[in-house]
Amino acid sequence: MTSDVFTLLAKYNRGVNEKMNAFIQGLSDEEWNREFQGFFPSVRALCSHLYISDFNWLKRFGGLKKFTALNDPLFDRSLSYKDTLFPGRDEYLAKRPELDLKFISLTAEINNEDISKILKYTDSRGALVERKFEAPLIQMFNHQTHHRGMISLYLEFLGRENDFSAIMPLVYD
Repeated sequence: MTSDVFTLLAKYNRGVNEKMNAFIQGLSDEEWNREFQGFFPSVRALCSHLYISDFNWLKRFGGLKKFTALNDPLFDRSLSYKDTLFPGRDEYLAKRPELDLKFISLTAEINNEDISKILKYTDSRGALVERKFEAPLIQMFNHQTHHRGMISLYLEFLGRENDFSAIMPLVYD
């Protein structure tokens, strides 16, 4: 695997989030907060979880080397997985693109040597983890895809047809 793959995934992530967020923008406050039978009970809870996870992954990635993309006061704070952010969807929609741009900037700084280096970080349970950098990167992008799939299902339950899964038009056109 080469560093270019992660740049492609970051661009896909940004594009698919833009498409997904266009659907989210059309939700009422009631739909944004409506509870379903999933582990994350609402679109709001899923979006909050995705944001917190992505934020925490970006902070962890800073343990590999000094990434310019992470030299931002945004990362001076901590976010807990127990938090549910964004009472309204507009706040989420305003903040989400910032993280997506950070992923694009970060992946532009990754070189082929970096992906085989060992990243040491503390996971959400407090355990020390050591992995080749490519593994947490793949995990993070896969995690995003997994939860976007859940959001897609919730949108269908709300009667909102949607399809924001295609990678080809987002990165190859």
